[in-house]
Amino acid sequence: MLELAPVRRVLIVDPCDACHSLLPDLSAHGWAVDTCSLGAAGDTPCDVGILRLRPFHLEWPHEIQALINGSTAQWLAIVDADGLRAQDIGNFVCELFFEFLTLPTEPHLLLGALERAAGGAIAPAVNHPSAADDDCDLVGESRAVRDLRRLLGTFASTESAVLIRGENGTGKERAARYLHRQSSRAGQPFVTFYCAPMSVQTLHRELFGFDRGTFISAPDGMLGRLEQAQGGTLFLDTVEALPLETQARLLACLQEKRFQRVGSQTALDLDVRVLAASSADLESAVAQGRFRDDLFYRLNVLQVQTTPLRERHGDLAMLAQHFARRYSKEIGVKACGFSEGALVAMARHAWPGNVRELSNRVRRAVILAEGRHIASADLGLKSAEAGSAPMGTLEEYKHRAERQALSDVLNHHSDNLSVAAKVLGISRPTFYRLLHKHQMR
Repeated sequence: MLELAPVRRVLIVDPCDACHSLLPDLSAHGWAVDTCSLGAAGDTPCDVGILRLRPFHLEWPHEIQALINGSTAQWLAIVDADGLRAQDIGNFVCELFFEFLTLPTEPHLLLGALERAAGGAIAPAVNHPSAADDDCDLVGESRAVRDLRRLLGTFASTESAVLIRGENGTGKERAARYLHRQSSRAGQPFVTFYCAPMSVQTLHRELFGFDRGTFISAPDGMLGRLEQAQGGTLFLDTVEALPLETQARLLACLQEKRFQRVGSQTALDLDVRVLAASSADLESAVAQGRFRDDLFYRLNVLQVQTTPLRERHGDLAMLAQHFARRYSKEIGVKACGFSEGALVAMARHAWPGNVRELSNRVRRAVILAEGRHIASADLGLKSAEAGSAPMGTLEEYKHRAERQALSDVLNHHSDNLSVAAKVLGISRPTFYRLLHKHQMR
């Protein structure tokens, strides 16, 4: 069988001089690099996109949002640290992009971000295994997360397809990686494919690959995601976006356990476990004829649901501290704690972008924090004092917030106070002191 080298493509949009200086490192680690202007970005396929974000880009926020939402790639932002202080830029980055980096950046940080964005499918590990391990962790001790870990552990022992459902940013890919790491395929590739809207021809090239000489514009050929995942796991994200023609071809591959590259007459054996994810109502899509019922049943053998951050009671502080430690180590600064005002502001925020938004806001805060504690302004959130309705003194608000936090965590962990303290991110003696203070013992 003809062996084709897998191609991983990164597109840098509106690069600056500092971006150009990073290109040799990317090429040396197996990335095919292309650059273009914002206006041409939608016509250039890539596995990961990078936008050098400047203030003038915010004159066309809808254009950037349409580019990212309509792309099959994950998108990173490269920004100036000073730019993150601007509320509009900081919030735009935190809520829209997969991850961001600040200039100047080290090559290994960019390579690590690229690996995470591309799914770490086929590249040799960048010399930061702890970051890769972090992407497979399901951090939290809420009942929802404990139940999810237990269910994924059970499903890991089978070879059945799993459909992972949940809102955007709730960690569907992280759940898929966790399942893969627990399975017998853990030592084999984990390949992510984002099924965002694109032409059927492009989609089939990306998914099934093509041989050398099939296309004049790409004479070397390319391995598709199915072939990259051989022996391991293929994760189909936003699976509802697949057109019907692709759904039919994918279904045939899964049923027959064989596939053909585009332009080839040779059938190849297929050995992959398929995990799919969707934030859409697939049942309605089936009823409306937009999604094949036979493919839905093929993918929905087993099902799990990820939980929005707003419903993961007790996990917010633990997740924030987890991200703060991770990014402090990555950036090379001393780890900061969170001020009382920051904790209150996080508790009041609705988190429409879920865990992904929290991750980006904490990364931003680690970069911007100037004191020993991260403040609400560093997170880009309104302080407790900025609320529109008066709520008494700050001390009174803190008292109510403490009591509510204790009540929430005891509802889930009354049988294990050590775990309850860990969920709140405090020591056991501090936890007991607060229980005594609020007469909740």
